Amino acid sequence: MLSMSKPITTVIALIVASFLVPKLTSYFVGYVLCSVGWYIRAKTSGRRELIISRARIEQEEWRSRHSGPSLGRSGEDEDWEKVDKLVLGFAGNGKPGEGEWEGIIGFFHPFCNAGGGGERVLWAAVKATQRRWPRAICAIYTGDHDVTKAAMLERVETRFNIELYPPNVVLLYLTTRKYLLGSTYPYLTLLAQSLGSLIVAYDAFNLLVPDIFIDTMGYAFTIAFSKFLFPLVPTGAYVHYPTISTDMLESLDDKTGLKGLNAGAGVGRKGYIKRWYWLAFARLYGWVGGKVDVAICNSSWTSGHIKAIWGPWRKKGDSKQPVVIFPPTAVSEIERSIEVNASTEQLRERTILYIAQFRPEKNHPLVLRAFARLLSENSKNPVSAAQSIPKLILIGSVRHSSPDETRVYNLRLLARELHISDHTTFLCDASWPAIISHLRTASVGTNAMWNEHFGISVVEYQAAGLISVVHNSGGPREDIVVDLGEGATGFRATTEEEFAAAFQGALALPKEEKVAMRARARESARRFTEEEFARRWIVEVEKLVMMAKPQASRRNVIRT
Repeated sequence: MLSMSKPITTVIALIVASFLVPKLTSYFVGYVLCSVGWYIRAKTSGRRELIISRARIEQEEWRSRHSGPSLGRSGEDEDWEKVDKLVLGFAGNGKPGEGEWEGIIGFFHPFCNAGGGGERVLWAAVKATQRRWPRAICAIYTGDHDVTKAAMLERVETRFNIELYPPNVVLLYLTTRKYLLGSTYPYLTLLAQSLGSLIVAYDAFNLLVPDIFIDTMGYAFTIAFSKFLFPLVPTGAYVHYPTISTDMLESLDDKTGLKGLNAGAGVGRKGYIKRWYWLAFARLYGWVGGKVDVAICNSSWTSGHIKAIWGPWRKKGDSKQPVVIFPPTAVSEIERSIEVNASTEQLRERTILYIAQFRPEKNHPLVLRAFARLLSENSKNPVSAAQSIPKLILIGSVRHSSPDETRVYNLRLLARELHISDHTTFLCDASWPAIISHLRTASVGTNAMWNEHFGISVVEYQAAGLISVVHNSGGPREDIVVDLGEGATGFRATTEEEFAAAFQGALALPKEEKVAMRARARESARRFTEEEFARRWIVEVEKLVMMAKPQASRRNVIRT
């Protein structure tokens, strides 16, 4: 009997150990990280008080120079009053209600000066936050060391026509942004960049521990890291594009070459390794996504993928389900600036406009080749040849000291090789007035990115009355260029041939049909206004503020 008891005891011990060791390890790691978080919070408390006091001083200086905190242009006050009335607990007209929250919201956006659609979302979110919580401080973690706050806010107003209240905007300069660059990692780029984001997040938290932490750029790993360091700090994520999606996994088997940069890459031994690596990363990405308190997606397409990958790791309940908040687009501003009717049709030129950052995923070569095909086919057609030759204008921001500049140079070379350079114009870092001018006179707007997560520029096309020709995938297909029951609002294409045919079809429409389609497109664009974004953004951030208030009260008790 004694000899039998030893194996039984050993088995029981192994079973108990198999359950306890992982839990004890998890508790130990959690305790260590919480201790690190406590140390960081204590170390940065002095900087926090300095930031708050400096913001209050700037507020007083601002009031002495202005009649009051101007949080928006007078032309849009009416629109914002509608937003104010729809927000529970808001006094209206930019004034806080009783017991207004005065904490710090940290926005993790290391490339906030890039000038793209993601940056428009960031600054519109900051503006909406300022309108709802006028005494809250919006701290932006950025790696743009060469830009002062004044220059940054001026660029935001010039590029996006978004005017902010400067005293409550703080830029916190990161020194580790290089760890986010894909060019730094020749292998295992997705994982390496995600792990690199932890280094940048650690850098950010050592600058300031916010009361609410929001990632607006897609680095979900920073959210999980924040939760481990500061379990009581509410977290939010605005997801523009999932780091990995089921479409990416499916693209490995694509033989057409049309599904992104990795189409057909799942072949052979390297393909097998890539598939295994992506599947493993997708599981890890889902786990970190489960740590986000409030998840926001920019489109139906993004939401579907986030639900598929994050869903199994998120707790049940409505507050844990990702919500869709379409990115803010200057629909109201464009409508005020550009008329769309039969009389303004004569101002339209035979111009195709492509507004997109000069990055590889935007697939500018596809547009150039389709445009070259259009010109070639038109030259063979007597009717088309008799008309004025169409023009192509490419407008986009360029991140200086980056591959973007080289990419523009290569695109210019491609235009020359295709013999279309005389009819193609490149405009880098164009101002908002310049963009408005081209939206007023162009006839067609295009977008060639496969699985564009949303497509802010496409909405701008619609608001300006342009006829859209977009890639038949992602947000443009599911949310924007759709028939709302009144008729088509544009064209969708996939291949070079289809884009060329769609360009020709859009330019050749009879005047009456052009005007009708432009009107339908403008009506469709009203679903994506800045005011609608602000209203829905405030509702979601309100959840984080309610979570943060008890923690703020607890810290105040500890101080006293």
